[in-house]
Amino acid sequence: QVQLVESGGGLVQPGGSLRLSCELLGSIFNIVAMGWYRQAPGKQREYVAKIFTTGGTNYADSVKGRFTISRDNANNTVYLQKNSLKPDDTAVYYCNASVYLYKTASSRRDYWGQGTQVTVSS
Repeated sequence: QVQLVESGGGLVQPGGSLRLSCELLGSIFNIVAMGWYRQAPGKQREYVAKIFTTGGTNYADSVKGRFTISRDNANNTVYLQKNSLKPDDTAVYYCNASVYLYKTASSRRDYWGQGTQVTVSS
């Protein structure tokens, strides 16, 4: 059974920083990519950032230059360092992982974490 366990959310003042972590637990063949999405109250879930097995990264325009995604391959953990936080960054942040469970194309699966609340407010 594959699980994504997130941590690091909380309350922070505008301009502050926060780091989110997401650990993938369970048996898999390999990870294609891990990333973060967020959902603010009354809004649809939106893409934030992604990191691929190759090390390549991609960011939403709204967080470029402020957020940095990184990964610890040995521990199947992805991090999201968030700097210069704004009230608009307030949301529940969800971790996502795209993996192969086995060495077959048909075993590709996507998993989601339970979400962690980030509130940016003075």
